[in-house]
Amino acid sequence: MMLRGIAVATVLIAGAVINLKYTDGIAAVPSPDETVVDGGYGPGSLAPDVRLGTAPMSIGNAAAAAALDALKSARPSALALAAPSLDDADIQVAPSTYQTQISIKSGDTLSKALRRAGAQPQDAEAAIRSLKGLYDPRTLKAGQHIDVTFAPSGVEGEADRFRGFEIPLDYATRIAVAPAPQGGFQAHEIERALNTQNARAQGVIDWSLFQAGSDAGVPASVMAELVRAFSWDVDFQRDIRTNDDFELMYERKIDEDGKVVHNGKIVYAALTLSGERKAIYMHTLKDGTTDYFDEKGQSAKKALMRTPIDGARLSSSFGKRKHPILGYTKLHTGTDFAAPPGTPIYAAGDGTIDTAGWNGGYGKYVRIRHNSEYSTAYAHMKAIKSGIGKGKRVRQGQIIGYVGTTGRSTGPHLHYEIIRNGKKVNPMRVKMPSGQKLKGSELARFEDTREALKNQWASLGTQDQHVAQR
Repeated sequence: MMLRGIAVATVLIAGAVINLKYTDGIAAVPSPDETVVDGGYGPGSLAPDVRLGTAPMSIGNAAAAAALDALKSARPSALALAAPSLDDADIQVAPSTYQTQISIKSGDTLSKALRRAGAQPQDAEAAIRSLKGLYDPRTLKAGQHIDVTFAPSGVEGEADRFRGFEIPLDYATRIAVAPAPQGGFQAHEIERALNTQNARAQGVIDWSLFQAGSDAGVPASVMAELVRAFSWDVDFQRDIRTNDDFELMYERKIDEDGKVVHNGKIVYAALTLSGERKAIYMHTLKDGTTDYFDEKGQSAKKALMRTPIDGARLSSSFGKRKHPILGYTKLHTGTDFAAPPGTPIYAAGDGTIDTAGWNGGYGKYVRIRHNSEYSTAYAHMKAIKSGIGKGKRVRQGQIIGYVGTTGRSTGPHLHYEIIRNGKKVNPMRVKMPSGQKLKGSELARFEDTREALKNQWASLGTQDQHVAQR
């Protein structure tokens, strides 16, 4: 009976070994050159697997370990037949999870979008609850994309299991929701690791600053930032001449593969217009405020912009003219900039919204009070930007609306007014109040920044790392 019991135990252990080799894709595959002949290694036999041989000992089963060692020694050919050698190419491991991308549709809630992707209602709601305090799903907009994660069920006819989602916030940050160890879901904000590099570009202007920038390989978003940075002091409709030129150095965000994922702020720029050079440098003050300053530490940011719109054509100047609709001569109290419908309109300076809404012949209209002396007005808008209303604070360069042709208007354009002490003045001729001028230790800090940027500009040119040069 004892001998029969040992034989049965031996057979059971052999079956367990064979079963282990077929269910564990790593432990089950013998190395092609680890074989046994007459108790040693050689062609045609299987080497003992150290993990399989010692596993019973690790759980305290000495008898089973001895039986397993005897089995390996006495019947190597049987084990070799039971678990033939496999190449890595023969092993296919199913993915533990996969992602599918969905687009938010008009009228969607996050719950509705997740359920459309395949999540069960209770799972979708549990995942959304985990966002509390980190992200408001009501801020999702139509056209925004979400990556939804699932785990394959592995069973034919059974739906894959919902395992969370990711919402990109910008080029570097995303919200990720995944199963929590204690059950349910947990949300995290994940910051992408990126490097910052400066890029250099320069070019000669033939007829358009934007075209010259494009020819030099500069992204349109960076050129728009250049226009905004100089718009307090340059009339881009009349001051640009053939053979004027620009210099530009701006930040680029680079991922781990060396790919540019975002074009950032301008750190240095210069325009040479009719032989006069104007340069600006980005500098951060002690209080954390970042702004542009000229060579002498004078803030490049005037109180008001002369042209609060990009790429527009001056279509009508300030002064008396025959009104195109009313038919008689009257004072044109602002400057008109013709532009395609929907072109963004910027706040000409920091201030508070005085009026936002319909205003008779002005159509959709916004007026901003900048201080006790100056206000600006914007008329004939197609739409006022959401969130712009009476009493709201705005910053210079912030979008407040979009070009349209509402009110008494013969075509899409911005009617722009500057109001000084209650009187409408010519935006192209009024002397703009100057901004902050650095002094003392703050000026010394700026001068260090300026010289560092000049040196970097020169080094990028020497190393031939600039974007392009005409």
